[in-house]
Amino acid sequence: MNKLIAQIEKQKPLFEKMSRNIYLRAIRDGFIAGMPVILFSSIFILIAYVPNAWGFHWSKGVESLLMTPYSYSMGILGFFVAGTTAKALTDSMNRELESTNQINFIATMLATMVGFLLMAADPSKDGGVITAFMGTKGLLTAFLAAFITVNIYKFCVKRNITIRMPEEVPPNISQVFKDLIPFTFSVVFIYCLQLLVKSIMGVNVAQSIGTLLAPLFQAADGYLGITLIFGAYAFFWFVGIHGPSIVEPAIAAITYANAEVNLNLLQAGQHADKILTSGTQMFIVTMGGTGATLVVPFMFMWMTKSKRNKAIGRASVVPTFFGVNEPILFGAPLVLNPIFFIPFIMAPIVNVWIFKFFIDSLGMNSFTANLPWTTPAPLGLLLGTNFQLLSFILAIVLIVVDVIIYYPFLKVYDEQILAEETAGTSTADALKEKVAANFDIKKADAILDNAGVAPLASQAITDQTNVLVLCAGGGTSGLLANTLNKAAKEYNEPIFAAAGSYGAHREILPEYQLVVLAPQVASNYEDIKKETDKLGIKLAKTEGAEYIKLTRDGQGALDFVRKQMIA
Repeated sequence: MNKLIAQIEKQKPLFEKMSRNIYLRAIRDGFIAGMPVILFSSIFILIAYVPNAWGFHWSKGVESLLMTPYSYSMGILGFFVAGTTAKALTDSMNRELESTNQINFIATMLATMVGFLLMAADPSKDGGVITAFMGTKGLLTAFLAAFITVNIYKFCVKRNITIRMPEEVPPNISQVFKDLIPFTFSVVFIYCLQLLVKSIMGVNVAQSIGTLLAPLFQAADGYLGITLIFGAYAFFWFVGIHGPSIVEPAIAAITYANAEVNLNLLQAGQHADKILTSGTQMFIVTMGGTGATLVVPFMFMWMTKSKRNKAIGRASVVPTFFGVNEPILFGAPLVLNPIFFIPFIMAPIVNVWIFKFFIDSLGMNSFTANLPWTTPAPLGLLLGTNFQLLSFILAIVLIVVDVIIYYPFLKVYDEQILAEETAGTSTADALKEKVAANFDIKKADAILDNAGVAPLASQAITDQTNVLVLCAGGGTSGLLANTLNKAAKEYNEPIFAAAGSYGAHREILPEYQLVVLAPQVASNYEDIKKETDKLGIKLAKTEGAEYIKLTRDGQGALDFVRKQMIA
């Protein structure tokens, strides 16, 4: 097992490069920007269909009234995401361009939206447009439109292919003419592509993509497909790469489209049988966080004899319950720990196998609503599947199965740690140092140290200092931001902290004097440094267990901020 882990570790630079791919990140950031639309629409889904579980059905008129906001939000999600993806990709490409010659993200958003409409919205006989592919069915088309448009803009901007105006012309007017040529090129190119596909296949680009990829989508919903997809989530996290950053963008279009397909099937009184949805990912596969770790802190707290392991469990229960499982990942540690390799990979896979069995064999309906990832897994499972009786049974089965999967490995690890505590040895240090090396962290058990708090830096901060903490989804960053705000109030420090997700931060950067990267996004340090340097903002990346310790040590968190600001 150690040899296997060593071989996996050697591939970490490749995995990191994949996670930083600007196209995958643009898809992910585009979805993050569109998340308010998704969550807003889900409110109406829950109101409309959760009562069905108790035998209550709204009248057709009331159901139509409830679904109208859904149709005008989720129903045109593809149109929105086309623009937000173009914005995210434009920001990434602008980092490589001179500050005096940047791509106008407003122009790329508009051009992308126009291009998307050309490829996804056909004119109807009555003069309107057919909107079947304006929503989740058109997400792949939205990504295609964004990638084409931004690359054409980059080509034109780098080579100054534009209409130059005299210096006397106001900058806002000059910008219009500067954008005219790339705007025209991108829209015309996409329109030509649409005409070509229409002449060959007889359908628009959006429909042709769905037709061509239908076999792949069907395979992804099978046992082999879900095993590879969701096994990859845990595998990448185990070697120190934020798995969703690689896997999620590749499947985002199908997961959100399948949720809408399930909803349509449910509305028609049919079996909602699509497995691969965002709810499956968040509340089945990664219940409690990647590795299906919802049960693990409770097991550490109640089923171990080691004082250290019990302390880890107590420290990790609450955040893991809300899907923030870094304390248990780095505190135990679970990641890069050969003892936990098998359960960490297998628990998510077995969970989704069981879920598929409930759908295919027992007739349970799959997820029809998209909920915030911080919703506790059992509740998210019940809400997302409309409180079916089988949903309650499934939740209990998953918890029991995950306990069974983790239990033998936990006992082995607990006996090892207990023996070290009894003998006063420190053979576990080798593992901790290995995790520290691969995650760029300090000793993984720093979260549990009871040593005295380091003294605050002698040079106090006197000016108002705003700190932005960034992680992958905005959850983990909230732990440190809350700690900083609480400590700043307690010690009367002029510090304010806010939490955010990497990718949705660019417009608010000028409001902050310090940006702190959580361990999940620390690999993006060089990318964001190009942005912060331009604005004169301090930037710091944190190490796994160090970050967890800071979230539990307000005085130490203030000291960390002081050191960054006076460095």
